[in-house]
Amino acid sequence: MIDKPRTAKFKIGQVVRHRFYPFRGVVFDVDPTFSNTDEWYESIPQEIRPKKDQPFYHLFAENAESEYVAYVSEQNLEADTSGDPVRHPQVDEVFERDDEGEYRARRSGLH
Repeated sequence: MIDKPRTAKFKIGQVVRHRFYPFRGVVFDVDPTFSNTDEWYESIPQEIRPKKDQPFYHLFAENAESEYVAYVSEQNLEADTSGDPVRHPQVDEVFERDDEGEYRARRSGLH
């Protein structure tokens, strides 16, 4: 029997943060299961390597030093409720922020 992929916990435009590492970001895409290279997967230390059969999220991410794109398993993310804007430069190209501080995809964005 093949397991059905789980429904993604986080949505496009949601701000999330990593459970263990000091970075956060805006979700801009979701893969229902792992969809990156084996080399990338094997580079994760085995003791913290996530299962492949869960949603993985593409984030416009930031930490104290820089902005970058991250690929993170659902088990390693949680909602960021700080309300602080994300400073990644691509966020404003893809999303607009509403009066409640939530990000919504621009019509000319990725989706």
